[in-house]
Amino acid sequence: MRISPTSAESAPPKRVAIFRALQLGDMLCSVPALRALRRAWPDAHITLIGLPWATRFVERFSSLIDELVIFPGARGFPEQEETDAGLPQFYAAMRARRFDLALQMHGSGGPANEIVEQFGARHCAGFHQPHEAPKPGFIAWPDDQPEPQRYLALVRALGIEAHDDTLWFPLSLHDRCEYEALEARHGIEPERLIVVHPGAQLPSRRWPPARFAEVADALSSRGWQIAITGTSNEAAITAAVLGAMAAPALHLTGSTTLGGLAALVGRARLVVCNDTGISHVAAAMRTPSTVIASGSDTRRWAPLDHTRHRVLADYPPCRPCAFRDCPFGHACALNVSVEHVVETALEQLSHRARAHPAAAGVLHARAHHRDQKEPRHAT
Repeated sequence: MRISPTSAESAPPKRVAIFRALQLGDMLCSVPALRALRRAWPDAHITLIGLPWATRFVERFSSLIDELVIFPGARGFPEQEETDAGLPQFYAAMRARRFDLALQMHGSGGPANEIVEQFGARHCAGFHQPHEAPKPGFIAWPDDQPEPQRYLALVRALGIEAHDDTLWFPLSLHDRCEYEALEARHGIEPERLIVVHPGAQLPSRRWPPARFAEVADALSSRGWQIAITGTSNEAAITAAVLGAMAAPALHLTGSTTLGGLAALVGRARLVVCNDTGISHVAAAMRTPSTVIASGSDTRRWAPLDHTRHRVLADYPPCRPCAFRDCPFGHACALNVSVEHVVETALEQLSHRARAHPAAAGVLHARAHHRDQKEPRHAT
């Protein structure tokens, strides 16, 4: 299906607006679609309508996006204060830009479509839900597809070739220098490094910190170096993990920028985390991950490479979850055992060791030396 008149046969648009006012993981999942748009329309001025934090995203992905306009928020959009107070002035500013095309890449339809249609663009495109009447430029929400592929479907509907669904996170020289300084300061040993990231924006998406601590101890006892990461806002969560651990670990909470964290992930042998933004960073950096997915729709958000990335989840009837805090005892999280996570992590590490035997030899030698000097922690 091709959406007319913005298809490839028509003159390419000069001014494009993309509405996607979401967080890091959501934005990374849209990179394949953004990449396809830029390849098709290299001279277009592409404006992201997003959240304030996305200034950093636009700076990093400046080859794909030209500028950020901050969405002021609206009722029904919980990522910001839910008020329509700023919409009239915002809509006037959008109409003054005289966009050729406005793309609704925020979600399945409904209020997001109404917002995009207020931009006053010559053409609009996006998604509609099954109960909504089809309208020109909007395709049915592909509910059975993973998140990156949903937006590629929209791009293809514009008449653009779009099949590369790999994520991407470009590193700058500053990011690499930040990592090198971090490595020197903390004694990071990349050949045996495991990143454990216990935070997530919503409590309903978090596996218990005490269980992350047990996993970290079990992996440390086998010779792996553990780094606990998180934002400064997640300090209470990471402190709970570190406080429950018996083994030593690198405390890197709040110590990195996003780029520095990505560089760290890129050097690690494994990431153990919740189903949150760092899971998509690991996918973009091609670093294996063990993801404990609590509450989320794994069909939509799981990494596409099921060999490199393993998602562990339980599926009670209340899933997928729409709650910030689980009111049902958090069975989806508690039914994923420490033993299952450790077993999965070790399988992934073993698979990578077979692919990189030299690094595995270094790890074995260091673990043997450590065994001669220290008692190993019980798992």
